[in-house]
Amino acid sequence: MRHDPNNEVFLESSEDPVNLSSLKKWIIVVVISSSALCVTCASSVASFTEDGVAREFGTSKVVAILSISLFVEGLGTGPLLVGPLSEVYGRNIVYQISYGLFFIFSWPVAFAPNIVVYLVFRFVTGFCGSAFLSVAGGSVSDLFATAKVANPMAFYTISPFIGPVLGPLISGFINQNLYWRWTYRVQLIWIFGQIIALLIFVPETYVPVLRQRKAHRMRKSTGVSSYWAPLDLEEKNLVRAIAISCYKPFQLIFFDRMALLLNLWNSLILGILYLAFQAFPVIFMTGHGFNIQSTGMSFLGIGLGMILAISSQPYWNRLFKREAEKNGGSAPPETRLIMGQLGGVLVPIGLFWLAFTTFPAVHWIVPIVASVPFGTGIYFVFTSTFTYLVTAYRPIAASAMASNSAMRSAFAAVFPLFAGPLYMRLGPVGATALLAGLTTVMAPLPFIFRRIGPQLRRASPFAVS
Repeated sequence: MRHDPNNEVFLESSEDPVNLSSLKKWIIVVVISSSALCVTCASSVASFTEDGVAREFGTSKVVAILSISLFVEGLGTGPLLVGPLSEVYGRNIVYQISYGLFFIFSWPVAFAPNIVVYLVFRFVTGFCGSAFLSVAGGSVSDLFATAKVANPMAFYTISPFIGPVLGPLISGFINQNLYWRWTYRVQLIWIFGQIIALLIFVPETYVPVLRQRKAHRMRKSTGVSSYWAPLDLEEKNLVRAIAISCYKPFQLIFFDRMALLLNLWNSLILGILYLAFQAFPVIFMTGHGFNIQSTGMSFLGIGLGMILAISSQPYWNRLFKREAEKNGGSAPPETRLIMGQLGGVLVPIGLFWLAFTTFPAVHWIVPIVASVPFGTGIYFVFTSTFTYLVTAYRPIAASAMASNSAMRSAFAAVFPLFAGPLYMRLGPVGATALLAGLTTVMAPLPFIFRRIGPQLRRASPFAVS
């Protein structure tokens, strides 16, 4: 069927999400970011429930640790499904349904009658909450012009990484003073509050869907059936879209060395962050006699490092603007790796400093201070890699991010499981130094890719040349 170009429907200036007031746009960004924060906080909030879970359900602590691993695995696999859904039905409906299911399936976790129900629904809640790790970045880019998107994107980007640090802090206070199930009851209250905020403050922002809905309204109100939007012309083969979404990220990992190595670097660092949920109790409870809530507060150093990192965003904005001006207004993707170079150095520095200050004779504040550069480095590494993948693999940016998410989640799921044996066998110094050594081996990657990235992109079947 031929469509009359004169009847193609466009948004008026007042209907375009980019033209919302700054206040409304920032309210949307804050609600989306706090929702992502809640989801990732739920991943690590289980860290101090493990002893209570093991006692009540008569299982080992390693099995109880699976509650973190399975939730994180759900976070990694969910984007493979919800990414295509958002491009067909819009961002908002995906948010509302996924977060509604996140709330519903959190009840069986809070009131689980046995370990099987508890672990199964930990995976399911991670899967349902994953929309905010795959779709939310698109919402932020919908709201802001390219020249103004850096600050809101940085604000959103930090929320998934502050969340895992906030989880032990909350969990420590609850489990020090209350029954372990209250950890998830408090989480239910938070999720419910986020659902209300999503319903009230977050409208649809995906322009192709907004145009499609406007065309539908115009056909209905005028009785003229020839009004159309581009999304009406696309063949909606959702099964095919999901299949592509599932295999394309792994195709990228297997056949593109640059994507594989950057994803491996990110995965190692996120794995170490999640391993810290088992390592910090060894360092601070065993070594310094901390109670549960004090051990939870020991993660504040990592969080402070991340906050210091995001506070430097204006400097990076100016640097990237200068680089763009040098290159005719469009900086090459490798420019984004400058931030990663600094992060790649800070991560092993923080870990080595932490490793050699874990002795009980060293004051407890010193290893906490050592975790500050580790937290700063984490933010710099992930922010630079995410922006690099999106710009270097622009035609398949969603698949590039999904490949990163899938590999990161696999590492983050596995690392906590061997943390106990690792720290028992090597001790806090040896185990932490080993992890620092691994990050040192990976640290040259952003320096190498910044230098030879253009050649690698020209040789890649996926990257833009």
